Amino acid sequence: MPSFAYGVVRALDVRDRSIHELLLEMSNISFQGRALGEAYRILIDMFNDPENTIFLGLAGSMSTAGMWKIIKWLIEERFVDVVVSTGAIISEDIYEAMGFKYYKVHPCIDDALLLKYKYDRFYDTIASELDYRKMESLIREFAETLPDNKVYSTAEFLYEFGKYLNERGIDSIIAAAYRAKVPVFSPALVDSGYGMALLLTYRRGKKIILDMVKDFYQLVEIGRIAKKLSAIYIGGGVPKDYVNLVTVAQTLIAEYEEGKQDYYKSFEYIVQFTTDMPQWGGLSGATLEEAISWGKVAPQAKKKMVHVDATIALPLITHGLKTGGVKRIKPQDTLTVIVR
Repeated sequence: MPSFAYGVVRALDVRDRSIHELLLEMSNISFQGRALGEAYRILIDMFNDPENTIFLGLAGSMSTAGMWKIIKWLIEERFVDVVVSTGAIISEDIYEAMGFKYYKVHPCIDDALLLKYKYDRFYDTIASELDYRKMESLIREFAETLPDNKVYSTAEFLYEFGKYLNERGIDSIIAAAYRAKVPVFSPALVDSGYGMALLLTYRRGKKIILDMVKDFYQLVEIGRIAKKLSAIYIGGGVPKDYVNLVTVAQTLIAEYEEGKQDYYKSFEYIVQFTTDMPQWGGLSGATLEEAISWGKVAPQAKKKMVHVDATIALPLITHGLKTGGVKRIKPQDTLTVIVR
């Protein structure tokens, strides 16, 4: 084997094997199959590190796509310690948890017809607009139970809402996070059904104040107390960069408050599943290699970007973990930062 190679490509044969075994062996093929297999191996190493605090960043329309129970399972099994999500993912799961249905349609369906019959489309999936409003009404009803003018971080607000849903048997992502003591942050919370619900609450004279600086402070404090930092990104966008900035903040605080120079507390394990590409100047917060220049990812980090639809990667990865009997060695206590 040449010195500049790091392994041998091995052709896959067809035989009886578990998904766990398949993913491990896929790390020895090529292209995105190899990337998926290598990411799976990094995840196992991540979960086996006892000093590791793991952040899960969630973007995209994952709940409408049927992925929310998989996300809930990752939280319940404590593969992750902190969740940072779009508002859509942690509201559109509630829609189905309430008993409403998403329906399959052709992506070229007449959208004017859907408007007429009050159905909202997510590519090849639709939801009843009237039922969607009932989900938003549930959020509004919860918000109206809160004290007026009280200041919350999004993690504090979602902790209380998770408790509210759990007590009512609405088994959603944040209800599971409440039970598992995993804080959930949502930096763009109002860009979703939460925004519609809180707008109506506000117009009725009830003010729920979300302090985003407090939110970021709490997220950064979790990074401060962690011995090691790691991240799993489903998609990218705001959740990815919000988590990435936890590492940048460690450098800033060390310099301005402690007088330390060239201090970095970067991610030591990091995996991203995305369909974005870097040549348009972004890739939802930069490639993992580019992130090294910011101190977000350690130069020696175990890292892998997989260019794959998350609705393909998530079922394979989680079923691999299940069939392989992979467990988290030592989940970290992060809830104490937001619940005192």
